[in-house]
Amino acid sequence: MNSAMRLPGRVGLHALLITGWAVHAITLYKQIAAKEKDPLTGLLRRDAYTARARRILARHGDSTAVIMIDADDFKAVNDTLGHAAGDTVLAAFASRLTAWAGPRGAVGRLGGDEFAVVLELTASHREQRLERLVRMLHIPVVLDDGRTVDVAASVGAAAPDVLGTRNLSALQRAADAALYDGKHSGRVVVATAAHATTPSINGRRAGRPGTTVWGRAA
Repeated sequence: MNSAMRLPGRVGLHALLITGWAVHAITLYKQIAAKEKDPLTGLLRRDAYTARARRILARHGDSTAVIMIDADDFKAVNDTLGHAAGDTVLAAFASRLTAWAGPRGAVGRLGGDEFAVVLELTASHREQRLERLVRMLHIPVVLDDGRTVDVAASVGAAAPDVLGTRNLSALQRAADAALYDGKHSGRVVVATAAHATTPSINGRRAGRPGTTVWGRAA
């Protein structure tokens, strides 16, 4: 009798403990997610992006691509339309990059208006997918007040099967050099071996001729 009467209390205490741990786990998860993701765009911060990007490179090897993206004339958007408009443009770019890369890609905001993507992308689909990315990044952005902002981005890509390395840092440097080869051109520049040896100028890499370009802004 007494045992039966105590049972609901024990069950209630057990349930309370489980609920407490569940709340703690959810809180901890949110704290970790907040540290991993950029609050404005929802993209991965640099460290979280780097970890995920390296896992993708290790898993898919030569069937991957590393893409660097810079918003063109972003300072002008901030200066003429305000920082709220600039934030909207960055959030729009982030949404487009996420949609383009898909759930299995690594999409990061490296700082300011600089983004990076690593995803599985075979050579047979590379040109078509990169051309689509260029078109997506040149679609005007509609602000909250209804105004429309013409936007553009410079894009450089690097692939392990072209450069002979799966090192993320090396691929990003080459993609960055390729990006600056095609700055403001409305095209994706795909890094060649020459980009891997391009010297740095003021912390960024200078471009070289003899590159492959894909895509033109619509």
